Formats: sequence, structure tokens, C-alpha cells
Amino acid sequence: MFKHLLIPTDGSKLSEAAIRAGINLARENDAKVTALYVMPDYRAIIYGADALLTYNSAEFERSMNSKADTALQFVDQIARPEGVPCEFVRIASSSVYQTIVQQAQERHCDLICMASHGRKGISGILLGSETQRVLTHTHIPVLVHRPEVASETI
Repeated sequence: MFKHLLIPTDGSKLSEAAIRAGINLARENDAKVTALYVMPDYRAIIYGADALLTYNSAEFERSMNSKADTALQFVDQIARPEGVPCEFVRIASSSVYQTIVQQAQERHCDLICMASHGRKGISGILLGSETQRVLTHTHIPVLVHRPEVASETI
């Protein structure tokens, strides 16, 4: 059914669960995977008490590449034993959702598999969601992996 999945990751535990689900789906469908890490494309600015401090751009880039390496290596550790072919992509961008949609289109993916924090109500409105933005800006199907909520027994 699906032949090429895009699995964006931010390296979080929530993304790791979505990665596992996406890799399993890819294995079951004999599909390939493109794992995507979107690095922020901006200089972090920190306001000090008396001065304006900025990160060293080379240090910031090393830090972002290190985080990308860790997140993408996790995908490789899950995909390789399952025999799922993977391509690993890191891109610097100021818009995560636009990059996800663009990469899915350019790489001819037929499914985007990503995590969602499952925020509802006012926190969902205020914090926004890259997943929600992807859902509303792509024509490619999106499989949203949400955290399991512990149910209360009465």
C-alpha cells in the first residue's frame, strides 16, 4: 500500500515512539523510509542583565548537528535490524512544517508518519502544533502517532 514513508523526528521520546510505529509499517509494506531532522535556521539570542549575548554560530551549528546525528542514528538503529531501507536528511529551516511538507512532496513520499503531543484546548491553541500545521498544509496522508493515555479505573 505505502511505498515511501517520511518520518520527521525531533529526537524526543514521543518522536521515538512514532519512529518505531513508522518503521514497523514500512516493514509490513516493504516500503522505504526517509528520516528527516529539521534544524532551526536562526541565531539564538539571549538577553543578559547588562548585555545582549549571542551564541557563537559555529558552536550553535555543531550543537544542532549533534542533535540531528543522535536523532537520525536512532532511526537507523530501529530500521537496520528490520531490513527497512532508510535515507537520512537534515535540513536547516525556519519553518518545520513547511520543510516536512516540501520534503514529502520532493521525495515522492506517499505517507508522513509523525508524532503529536496530543495537546487539546487552550494549550493546543496557544502552543500550536507542527503536526497540526502539516495536516492542514499537505495533500499527502499523515499518520499521527499520539502518546498512550493511561486510563483510570473506577
